[in-house]
Parts: sequence; C-alpha cells; structure tokens
Amino acid sequence: MIWLIGSGLMSVDYAKVLEAQKHDYIVIGRGEASAEEFTNKTGKEVVQGGLNSFLDSKPELAETAIVSVGVAQLFETTLKLIESGVKQILVEKPGGMTLAEITTLQERSEELACKVYIAYNRRFFSSVLAAREKIAEEGGVTSFNFELTEWAHVIEKIDKPLDVLNKWFLANSTHVADLAFYLGGKPKELASFTQGSLEWHPSSSVFSGAGISEGGALFNYAANWESAGRWSVEVLTKENRYVFRLWRRYRYKRGEQFLV
Repeated sequence: MIWLIGSGLMSVDYAKVLEAQKHDYIVIGRGEASAEEFTNKTGKEVVQGGLNSFLDSKPELAETAIVSVGVAQLFETTLKLIESGVKQILVEKPGGMTLAEITTLQERSEELACKVYIAYNRRFFSSVLAAREKIAEEGGVTSFNFELTEWAHVIEKIDKPLDVLNKWFLANSTHVADLAFYLGGKPKELASFTQGSLEWHPSSSVFSGAGISEGGALFNYAANWESAGRWSVEVLTKENRYVFRLWRRYRYKRGEQFLV
C-alpha cells in the first residue's frame, strides 16, 4: 500500500501513474474543495482531514509514501512520516525551505533507516538517460552552461504564499540546476553574482555565475527574471553538444509572451 499525501494538481498526476502501474494507494488530503476536485478528475476518494488526523486513526502503516503537498508543508509532512515509521518516501522538490529543514530530514531519515527521495524527475527523462550514456562513451563532459530564467509576469499571479515566492529559485528553478549538475558534475568551485529585484522576489532578479565541476568541467549559468527566456541546459563533450531546451522563439513585451 502507498500513501499519497495531498490532493492538489500534482497529486492528480501521481494518481495517473499509480493507476497505470496498478498500485494500491490511499489519498490523504486536507481541504474539502481540493479533495472534491481530485475525485472528479480521478474517480478516487480522498481521506480528508490531513495527515495528523489520519495517523490518529491508527491505520496500517504503509511501506511507501508520496508527499505532494504545498511547498511550505513539505518539510513537516515528510518529517511526520519519517517519525511515524514509513520507510520509503518520495517528496516533491525541494523537500524543505531552508538548509536546516533539509538537513533535519537527512539526519532523521538516517537515524530511522528511512529512504527519502526528492522528486527531481528530469534526471529520469529518456533523453537524459540516453545523453548520460553518450557522454560517458565520449569521455565525459568538458564544459556546460544553463539558463534559469523564470517568467515573472506569470509567477506573480500564482496563488502561492509570499515566503515561497521569495525563495522561488529553491522552490522551482532547482529543477534546472539539478539537471545541469547531474549531467555536468557537482560544482567544486563556484562564483555567483546577482542584481535587481522584483516585488515578490526582492533579493534579486538577474543572476549569473561560473565555476568548475568535481570532474574538471568548466560551467556557467545565467538568468534574467525581468526579461525573456526559458530554461535551458547545454552539455559539451569533445565530440558533441547536448541541448535540453523548450524549442520556441519568442519576444517579450510589457510582461506578456508573444510567439513570432
């Protein structure tokens, strides 16, 4: 049995996968509105009231749980599952909103022999798996670069808590950074620079940096959340350049996206 914690849009996608793989699972949600919408989309009933209420009913413990709640609730939900005895947990990115939270999850999972996986799923795209094989055959990565641009005019309209929007790189852009470093290698040295600000992200809006990976590959990155752009990762070997990008041409005008 698998526990699927959360009944939002992401949980609907998880339910589709679990159904396709013919897994038995229970959906545990909090709000009535999201539970009703989940059931309408999947046909699956939701146990309402939240995880704490569900655990108070002394259910048979699941071996595996999927945490698909709001970013602000990821840490406390995952920690509760670890300390309740669940042994395998897949949690949506980024797992926690601070280094202290993520470190706590790591330490408690090790103490209680629980395997926790953060869902950076782009590592498992068929294109990425194929590229990894080709890169190894070609002697490894010599350099790589990536772009972390986010669409500010879209994000500012998202119904998310301000403390989540204030940490949007961690909450969302780390998908791209994880893919880049998964293919290119973990950074050994890194220099980073920022400037600008947005109402929902006052610390910075333009980013750049460069460094060298543990394997000796040079890399650089950039993002401008006040202009046009899209996520992109390029990995170079001595033989080929591997490009991961949304292939669309666009221009930016007054906070809107126009295709040309």
